[in-house]
Amino acid sequence: NAIGGAYAENLPVILISGAPNSNDIGSGHILHHTIGTPDYSYQLEIAKRLTCAAVSITSATEAPALIDHAIRTALREKKPAYIEIACNVSAAPCAAPGPVSALMHDIPSDPDTLEAAVSATVEFLRTREKVSLLVGSRLRAAGAEDQARQLGTTLGCAVATMAAAKSFYPENDPNYIGTYWGDASSAGVREVMDWSNGIIALAPVFNDYSTAGWTAWPKGENVLLADTHQVTVGNSSFDGIHLRDYLKALTARIRGEVSRPATLVEYRRIAREPAPQPPADPKAKLVRAEMARQISALLTPQTTVLAETGDSWFNAMRMTLPQGARVELEMQWGHIGWSIPATFGYAVAAPERRIITMVGDGSFQLTAQEVAQMVRLKLPVIIFLVNNRGYTIEVEIHDGPYNNIKNWDYAGLMEVFNAEDGKGRGLCARTGGELAAAIATALENHDGPTLIECQIDRDDCTSELISWGRRVATANARPPRNAE
Repeated sequence: NAIGGAYAENLPVILISGAPNSNDIGSGHILHHTIGTPDYSYQLEIAKRLTCAAVSITSATEAPALIDHAIRTALREKKPAYIEIACNVSAAPCAAPGPVSALMHDIPSDPDTLEAAVSATVEFLRTREKVSLLVGSRLRAAGAEDQARQLGTTLGCAVATMAAAKSFYPENDPNYIGTYWGDASSAGVREVMDWSNGIIALAPVFNDYSTAGWTAWPKGENVLLADTHQVTVGNSSFDGIHLRDYLKALTARIRGEVSRPATLVEYRRIAREPAPQPPADPKAKLVRAEMARQISALLTPQTTVLAETGDSWFNAMRMTLPQGARVELEMQWGHIGWSIPATFGYAVAAPERRIITMVGDGSFQLTAQEVAQMVRLKLPVIIFLVNNRGYTIEVEIHDGPYNNIKNWDYAGLMEVFNAEDGKGRGLCARTGGELAAAIATALENHDGPTLIECQIDRDDCTSELISWGRRVATANARPPRNAE
């Protein structure tokens, strides 16, 4: 729960776990056992792959340094860390920690490297007229959203976001053009990005999902990679600098000197305004488009939308966000079931925001029990559960009988979680009118979560999912490379 919610909100959460007796696991020693015997290192090995720092404390002597390391790393990276304490040493006295400033202190950017990176970037810009900014999914954790917007305004160029970075750049900004995601891009965006001869990619994550099967992967001499602590320009790499410092210094250097509006001008020539989605007949069978239209109408500057892996991604991409609204998705691994525990963690961490979650039925079945925790803590989140009787995203990538699931009474499940004292609501929407009534009920429920089961046809999905699924399927089916 904490890991999912913390990654969604870029929170430096510290996860503290009890461990077996230190005599069992040794002092820093990982036991190697055969299958079927206890191995108490498993949870630590898992945590190392999920967090920015994972430590196991088996003696009081090493506790201060290890705990400080985990907390310092979490604060610096704005990601969860894991501290495991052996149960038989948890009450042992240890040395007092030093000043808290040691944890809060951030290593500043190296000034000479920063100057060199900015100079190389200015040269990159001077040799290219068709420049675009591409905002990646690590920009927010780098604390560089404001600096990215200032650079976009100063350059006057087109600014696109990668799918997992939706909401990281204000969508009402005059330079913003939409999502760059291969065939699933917003109208006109792929054409402009492909036309650009200079792309500044800010803290991107390139994998098969984020690049639509490697079909939207900017690379080569026309791409400048500006990561959280490293800038790569051509054959030169500059590390040891913060992204926010780099963007601020670059903006100051080029202000009034370098302007690159060509890509924005071209986008405005070819862009098409999306046709408005008219309300459906309230008595008609519920369809995906009407469901998405009604959810979009709920968005405010205080709204956060958590979109589960699947067609919820693409429904979220189509939404026009008011400034301040946020979208959170998990595209690093693309695992399903993420959104429900992430919703729990996010709602606890940000009680002032309206939390809306879109999740498919297959994904929901993996982590449904976390809704009970939302009931327990009276978290007024709204969960739109899309019941289309299967794993739709997997159907579009590779269909088969394994994509079928047992149907549940999802709305009825809320009564199980409520038991004798819960205030959660479970509602079912089969028509547009029923969905509108369910949303009205959800907005009035301030004492617990509201789950709205939206029943739609199995193949009722966005066109973007169909195109994206085909591209990813092609990438997944490519022959293996020779291990030479």
